[in-house]
Amino acid sequence: MEKIVILAETGSDITKEVAAEYGIWLVPMHVSFGDETRDDGTFSAEEIYGYYERTGMLPKTSGCVPEDFVRIFREIRKAHPGCKILYLAYSAVTTCSYQSAGIAIEEEQIEGVVCIDTKQVSAGQGAVVIEMAKRLSRHPEWDVERAAKEAVKIAESVRMCFVPDTLEFLRAGGRVSNAAALAGSLLKLHPCIEILDGRLQATKKQRGNMKKIVPNLVKDYMEEKQLSPEEIFLIWAPGLEEGTRRAAELTAYESGAKKVTWVRTGGVITCHGGPGAFGIAGFEK
Repeated sequence: MEKIVILAETGSDITKEVAAEYGIWLVPMHVSFGDETRDDGTFSAEEIYGYYERTGMLPKTSGCVPEDFVRIFREIRKAHPGCKILYLAYSAVTTCSYQSAGIAIEEEQIEGVVCIDTKQVSAGQGAVVIEMAKRLSRHPEWDVERAAKEAVKIAESVRMCFVPDTLEFLRAGGRVSNAAALAGSLLKLHPCIEILDGRLQATKKQRGNMKKIVPNLVKDYMEEKQLSPEEIFLIWAPGLEEGTRRAAELTAYESGAKKVTWVRTGGVITCHGGPGAFGIAGFEK
């Protein structure tokens, strides 16, 4: 029976406490505040907001570099000699992390590492990683190849979307035009951004304030995507009103959820969604 260690990026928004509980290792993605680049997970979302307010510039996100993976692979093998590593990656079309892991493995001739592109981000990726950790605890007899096949199936069943409260961060990041951001602000339009085949794609537009939009989104998305009621992940960025959070959770339970898990956005997804953003993720039945 071989020891399998699960590895993911901090962009999965898995907290250190949850990672420790399930034996998950996290490799840091990065956020640049001007000339200063910091590891994701070492600062709060509020610092991103403050930097933007002071400078008018949005911090830039970047994936893990090969050196990050060389370091984490060595640390894992030191802690668990002879283990196999199952790396469940942040969507490969959105960042360089998956490619960086491959470079590190090839250049350092590291054996026993299997890399899977989850084609998910934030809580969507986190849901895959945590569910995989739970299944490995129930099936210690699995080898890494069997575990990898299971991880692919889990990843394919995850559905996730989010809505920003404001288009300002999307505008500042060049993802929407100035005109679109202005129109969205005037008309109170909020694009619903879904993770489809690894890409962040705007699908529908929601109109109104977040207090109205969020409960409707929870109900509609759970029904439309036929999400399993066993666990629903609700994603929030600091700035989302507490009353809106309560309404979202209540709606999830009224829609059949047996368990609701809140996920606070980390540095990477906060730079995309901005303050007060909300999202939902779960497993398709």
